[in-house]
Amino acid sequence: MISKVGQIMLYVNNQDKAIKFWTEIIGFSVKSEEDNGQGMKWIEIAPSNEAETALILHNKALIAQMQPELYLGTPSLIFFTENLDEFHTHLTNQNITVGEIMSLPSVRVFNFADYEENYFAIMEKGK
Repeated sequence: MISKVGQIMLYVNNQDKAIKFWTEIIGFSVKSEEDNGQGMKWIEIAPSNEAETALILHNKALIAQMQPELYLGTPSLIFFTENLDEFHTHLTNQNITVGEIMSLPSVRVFNFADYEENYFAIMEKGK
């Protein structure tokens, strides 16, 4: 039986730009970096080193060559924050594409794009 979500694969065109976006703009930490010495490199990132679920940044072109049957699109992800307004302002000040904050019946949420124009959502959720 599955007990938790461990890692989510993100296939990116430029791993260096993706690391910069997720660490410098979003505030994630690099948990590990692996390189098999033959061109295969992946980077594990997460909101903190203690986070149970991590994103793995893979080179999209290389994975497409190795396993052409894989779906390499960006998954639809929602992240949580304790201060939505502050995070929205932070991303706006960093010239990141952000959507308007939407108030839904029980939550507030907005979307944002990474450097490759993949969109993600962020929802306000207290501790």
